[in-house]
Amino acid sequence: MRKYFRLVILLVIASMLLSACGGDTAATPVPATATTAAVEATATTPAAADATSTTAPEAEATATTAQVAEATATMVKGEPSKEGVLTLWVQRLAVPAITAAGKEFTAKYNIPVSVQELEFGSIRDQLKTAGPAGEGPDIIAGAHDWLGELVTNGLLEPLDLGDKTASFDPVAIQAFTYEGKQYGLPYALEAIALLYNKDYVPTPPATWEELKATAKKLQDEGKVDQGFVLMQGDPYHSFPLWTGFGGYVFKQNPDGTYDPSDIGLDNAGGQKAIKEIDQMIKDGLLRKDITGQIGETLFVTGKSAMTVGGPWRLADMRKAGIKYGIAPLPTMDQQPKPFVGSQGFMVSAFGKNKDIAKAFLTEFMAAEGPMEQMYKADPRIPAWKSLQDKVAASSDPNDQDIAAFAKSAAVGMPMPAIPQMSSVWEDWTKAIVLVFQQQEEPGKAITDAANTIRGKLK
Repeated sequence: MRKYFRLVILLVIASMLLSACGGDTAATPVPATATTAAVEATATTPAAADATSTTAPEAEATATTAQVAEATATMVKGEPSKEGVLTLWVQRLAVPAITAAGKEFTAKYNIPVSVQELEFGSIRDQLKTAGPAGEGPDIIAGAHDWLGELVTNGLLEPLDLGDKTASFDPVAIQAFTYEGKQYGLPYALEAIALLYNKDYVPTPPATWEELKATAKKLQDEGKVDQGFVLMQGDPYHSFPLWTGFGGYVFKQNPDGTYDPSDIGLDNAGGQKAIKEIDQMIKDGLLRKDITGQIGETLFVTGKSAMTVGGPWRLADMRKAGIKYGIAPLPTMDQQPKPFVGSQGFMVSAFGKNKDIAKAFLTEFMAAEGPMEQMYKADPRIPAWKSLQDKVAASSDPNDQDIAAFAKSAAVGMPMPAIPQMSSVWEDWTKAIVLVFQQQEEPGKAITDAANTIRGKLK
C-alpha cells in the first residue's frame, strides 16, 4: 500500500505540474566549475586521488586554515530546492547516472529533476547551513558516516525502504541506520583488503604469521625493499589489527549500534595489536618512515610485496602494470574486520518536495537498472545484492577486482557514524605515531590515548 500511495502522490503532483512545467522533461545537470579543484585539493580521504571516498578519518586532514578558507571562498554553491522540481546535490562521479535516472523519472511523471554537482565534502557542509535556511536540496548523495552529525542536527528525514530493505546488502543497511531508524538509500560499499604482488606472492597468506614469514623471506633474499607496508600514523588502515586481536573502537551492540561509553582501543586485544606493530618495527617488518604516498609508490613500483588499501588504489595499480591480487586480510587471533564505508542518498528535512524525494528513491532508484547505472559510473562494491552477485559472476577483470574487495567488506563493520567518533582519530593517531617512531612504550601510548578519548566523551 505504501508503494501505491507514493505513486498516486507522484501522479497527482505530475498532473498539477503539466501546465506549469511547459513539458520540460530534461534533467538539469549543473557541472562544477574549475574552482571545484581548489576544494578537492583539500580532500582528507585515505583515497587521496578520489574525492568520493567515504572513509575519511578526520585525523588525516592536512589542509591549513588558509587553504580551507580559500577553498570555501571559491566553493561551488548548490541551487536550492524549488516546489515541484526535485533537486539533488551529488558528487562528480554520480552525475551521469543520476542525470539519466532523472530524465527517465521526468519522462514518466513530468516532474523536473535538477542534478547539482558539488565537491564531495561540500555537500555535507553546505547542507548544514543551507538546509535550515530553506536553501538546501531535496536529496543529497553522501557517506554514511555523516549521519551522526546530520541526524543529531535535524537535517535528515527518515527513509522507509519497506520490503526493498531485503534487496540491499545488510552491512549497507546497517551503515545507514541511526538510532534504530533508516536514513539513506545505499548504493555502494567500500573496504580495504590485502593487496599483494603475484610476482612475489603467488598465493595470498591465510594467516598473519604467514604474512610476516613471507615478508621476512622476501626482504632477506633482497627481492623487495619492504615485504609488507603499513603506513605509520594511520588508524584507518591499522584498524584490522585491533579487530584481529580482539580490540575495537566502540563496543558494537547486538543490533549493530555502537556504545560510546565502552572504548576498546586499550583492552587486552588493543594492547596486543599495538604491541604487534611495535614488534614488527623492531624486527624490521615495518618502517617508521612510511607515509601513505611512500607506501603506495613502493607497491606500484614493485619494491614492496604486500600492503593494505581500498578500491581507490586500483587505477594506480593498473596504470603501473603490476600483477596485483586482492584478498581478505589474513587471520590473526580471529578474522580481522576492516572499517566499511557506504555511499547513499539521503532526504533533506528542509526540502520542499519530501514525498517526491522519498518516492524517487524508494520506488525508482531502488531497482536493478538505476543501481547498475550507479555502479558503472562509480565502480565500487554495489549495495544492491543481486548486482553484487552479477559482478561476482562476471569474467570482466574490473568486476573481479570489485568482487574481491566485496569479500573483505563482507566480514567488515560499518565505520561508526556516531558523533563521538570525531573524538577518536587525533589521539589514536598520536599513539600509533609514537610507537612507529619508537618514542614510547606501546602499552602506555595506547592507554594514554584511550584515557584521553574517554575524558573528551564524559
